[in-house]
Amino acid sequence: MSYIQRTTPDAVATVLCCNCGVPMDGSLGLVMCYDCIKLNVDITEGIPREANVSFCRNCERFLQPPTQWVRAELESRELLAICLRRLKGLSKVRLVDASFIWTEPHSRRIRVKLTVQGEALQNTIVQQTFEVEYVVIAMQCPDCAKSFTTNTWRASVQIRQKVAHKRTFLYLEQLILKHNAHVDTISIQESKDGLDFFYSQRNHAAKMMDFLSAVAPIKSKRSEELISIDTQSGSSTYKFTFSIEIAPICRDDLVILPKKLANSMGNISRLVVCTKVTNMIQLTDPITLQRADLLANHFWRAPFPSLLDVTQLVEFIVLDVEPTGDVRGKFVLADVEVCRACDMGVNDKTFYVRSHLGAILHPGDSAMGYYLTNTNFNSDLWDSLDTSNTPEVVLIKKHYTRKSKKSRNRKWKLKRMALEHNDIVANDDSRQAKQEQERAEKDYELFLQELEEDQEMRQTINMYKAGEEPMPEATEEDEMEDEEDLEVGLDELLDEIDGMTLD
Repeated sequence: MSYIQRTTPDAVATVLCCNCGVPMDGSLGLVMCYDCIKLNVDITEGIPREANVSFCRNCERFLQPPTQWVRAELESRELLAICLRRLKGLSKVRLVDASFIWTEPHSRRIRVKLTVQGEALQNTIVQQTFEVEYVVIAMQCPDCAKSFTTNTWRASVQIRQKVAHKRTFLYLEQLILKHNAHVDTISIQESKDGLDFFYSQRNHAAKMMDFLSAVAPIKSKRSEELISIDTQSGSSTYKFTFSIEIAPICRDDLVILPKKLANSMGNISRLVVCTKVTNMIQLTDPITLQRADLLANHFWRAPFPSLLDVTQLVEFIVLDVEPTGDVRGKFVLADVEVCRACDMGVNDKTFYVRSHLGAILHPGDSAMGYYLTNTNFNSDLWDSLDTSNTPEVVLIKKHYTRKSKKSRNRKWKLKRMALEHNDIVANDDSRQAKQEQERAEKDYELFLQELEEDQEMRQTINMYKAGEEPMPEATEEDEMEDEEDLEVGLDELLDEIDGMTLD
């Protein structure tokens, strides 16, 4: 029988193994050879070969005792750490290696291969390898349990904006989804003028507040409500509500600045167009291309409404365009001759205006703008303006003619949040409920059209490829419509995520 001496090379065999009789070095003080020690001594005694791990099917998190729930992928380092912590008796030996053994993902079994070292006899270290099988027990974590009950939230964020459309909230929804800012939300409810986010912890609501302040011009107010108090320990439980109001100035709105504010912003013209809204409001003078940024805190010191919004745009026909040569960014100053679309063939009244859209407007195009001639405004800022020098028409954007079935032929979709609607009228067949639904559908379609027109806006959100659907055949009426059609490139779209909510 061959035997490999496990001592120094020049060691001399002086004793025999008490179990198998193999010669061995007696200077080590052993009475049993190494092979017999491995057969007769189990250093893993007391370490179970089966264990359980708890898993929440709703939020897909594992329980890390005693109360922490951790998100971990299969065969990840995080899941391996959870499995090792669940194994009793592992602290008595030295862990050398640990790895997963592949199992069917739907089997609810996790197998781990462990290699440990331990002292079997005095001055004798033995290394053993064994497997442990974990049974995944599906249960519900406390956070998910609270989400299915009422009056369990501890903090809420109420977002409001007093405007006549939902464009701001539709864009804000896409920003929240892109940055995953709603991950800690218990529920989301839609109200008349905005959205309500509910959280189980106050710090989760504070994180949403920080995100909103970074993407929108807001002001906030905090309030708290006492729920219960323990007179013996002196501890109290509160509900916190964060009220957020977004500035009522949106993109493409026509704005009249207060005189003092306009002077502090580089003597910009008081009649300006809002061209971009982030955590500040970007204003552009369409006549001189002068641009200024209005900070949120400066706006809320003395807030003012916009003069006209996108719901009051009028269609104009471009007759002639003469660029002046002034360029600032994507804007090109030009003298444009236009007439109202409703006046074509009636009185042929034309207007000569200076516009910042000289780069995209051409003779024969349609443009949307504000018609200021002979218009009465209920605005103190308009009354304080020198109306003799105000333009008759302010062009805002180019108008694209779309095919009648364009909305059904889009090759892309947007991810939507699951909202709980608080309808004003309980009867779904009521006239008011139908009007609200039609208005919401119209706002969403206008938002999709705005994304098609603005590539810069598309880069800030995630757009996904739509499923393969049969395309309806083009009719003669569709072929006669404007050939200039807006398409979103496939390189701008992401692959559709399984299980996500699409609208």
